Formats: sequence, structure tokens, C-alpha cells
Amino acid sequence: MNTITWIFTGMLAVVFTISGVLKAAMSRARLIASGQTGIAPFPMPLVRFVAVCELLAVAGLFAPWLTDTARVLTPLAASGLVIVMIGAATSHSSLREPRSTAANTILLALAAFVAAARFAGL
Repeated sequence: MNTITWIFTGMLAVVFTISGVLKAAMSRARLIASGQTGIAPFPMPLVRFVAVCELLAVAGLFAPWLTDTARVLTPLAASGLVIVMIGAATSHSSLREPRSTAANTILLALAAFVAAARFAGL
């Protein structure tokens, strides 16, 4: 179970590092052109805020657990990603994008698994 949790944590870290960096650095037009169409209904300050939250969540997925300091932050970071993915899936669903909605749902499930596993391991 621990190995699967670390694999899922790594997968989330890769996806949200890329997503967070792109959302923090790219313009709205460039983000939409690159496939991040879910941002369309949201103002850019909110998109930038979500980008920072995603990057902080990536740090929160690893640092507390690896340093054995404030380990409760790891499942809280994963829970935060669940909330972000609920918003993303809702946005893509309203845009009639079933593939993106499915991808967001998978990421939501991975984050929920990591949160549950880490809460259980506290």
C-alpha cells in the first residue's frame, strides 16, 4: 500500500508541477491554445491563485512526510488537490469536454486515495 501511495503521490506531483508552472507563467490565450481550456470561465487572478496553490500542494505532498514534520499537511495538501479537481471537472463538464472531465476525475481519485492513505497513516 505504501508503494502505491508513493507512486500516486509522484504522479500527482508531476501533473501539478507542470500545471502550476504553466498557469503561473502563460497568458490566457496561450493556456487555452495549449489545451488548458478549463480556465476559460475564470478570471486570470483566480487562475494564478490556483497555480500557486497547486505548486504549494506539490511541496505539501512530499516535504512533511519525508521530514516527519507536521505530517498532517500531506493529506491536507492532497485534499486541497481534490477540491481543485472538483472545480476543474465541473468546468470541463460545463464546456462539454468529456475527455478532460474524465482526466480530472482520475486525478481527483488519485488525490483522494493519497489523502485517505496518509490520513490513515498518521
